[in-house]
Amino acid sequence: MRTAYKGIEITYNTDGNGCPIVLLHGYLESKEVWKDLTAILCKGYRIIAIDLPGHGDSAILAGTHTMELMAGAVYAVIEKEKCGKVILAGHSLGGYVALAFAELYPERLAGYILFHSHPHSDSPEAIDKRKREIAIVEAGRKNLMYPSNVSMMFAEKNLSRMPGALANMELIASRCPDEGIISVLRGMMARPSRVHVIEEGRIPLLWILGRHDLYFTPEKATGNVRLPGNCKVVIMEDSGHLGFVEEPDHSAAIITEFAGGLQC
Repeated sequence: MRTAYKGIEITYNTDGNGCPIVLLHGYLESKEVWKDLTAILCKGYRIIAIDLPGHGDSAILAGTHTMELMAGAVYAVIEKEKCGKVILAGHSLGGYVALAFAELYPERLAGYILFHSHPHSDSPEAIDKRKREIAIVEAGRKNLMYPSNVSMMFAEKNLSRMPGALANMELIASRCPDEGIISVLRGMMARPSRVHVIEEGRIPLLWILGRHDLYFTPEKATGNVRLPGNCKVVIMEDSGHLGFVEEPDHSAAIITEFAGGLQC
């Protein structure tokens, strides 16, 4: 499926019927990463998985893909699909976009899910790392970058038992266009803190984190955030940064329980 947004095409998949759950992938990913989770959730929900601008089959829009710009692309898809309120689930980068969407379009959300993500702005160390990655991609050497990034997404104990999943994630990363990678890296560096979006508690939140996440611990993700009463934090004890791949059945059960208490 496709829809127009600011002169480019945004691609997405739909499956199932019921309350709409919109899935937003992470950095170096595409809508295809949700395949296993979608196969479970589509039995009871309408699943919409979107390629964010510059990733998957969606076109590149600008030199910097801000979180607000990408939230607008998500809004365009929701409008095209004639959805009322949706449940928005974002993985990592997708979580940053989900937070921007929650700030800009709160009336369109029944609830939202941060999947291995957080509301903090980039630290100086994170910005330096992103600048190094931009330099690598600009030099035409992204193949030196993404294998290590992808392997870090899995809990170390899961790497040996999931070679197929690892190879698939690497393949998806390899297909991300250079310009799209650079645009989203610039956007992530520029994003503000959205701790206040969580703390205001205007929208029910499910926050899923991985005990073995090598990018940030659950404690670091939730640090200095005052959790409102309508926020539930779940730590997946056998996952790293890819719980929906490492534990798809468990992920689906957590999401189903959360979604069951919402009005779409």
